[in-house]
Amino acid sequence: MMSLKCSSAVKQKLAEKHGVSLEEVQQCFANREGGLLEDIRENHKTDPPTQWFIAETDYGRRLKVVFILKDGDILLKTAYCPNPKEEVIYTKYAF
Repeated sequence: MMSLKCSSAVKQKLAEKHGVSLEEVQQCFANREGGLLEDIRENHKTDPPTQWFIAETDYGRRLKVVFILKDGDILLKTAYCPNPKEEVIYTKYAF
């Protein structure tokens, strides 16, 4: 089973910059309905590739969750409320 890994720096950024808890991120993974998209923007490319999705928490808050799959673990990069452009991209390509 994959586990969600999150550095202390990312945890701090989630809390301070985005007001997002790790529990909300876990809820989004559990509630995800669409597929995963890969971030192909040149300045965001990583190895392994950065993936993302948009899903709701158990309380209906929509979050964009950005992560890397590595060695069977989910390495969380960030999570925040998506902007309208991200919502359109996700709806268009992930369903």
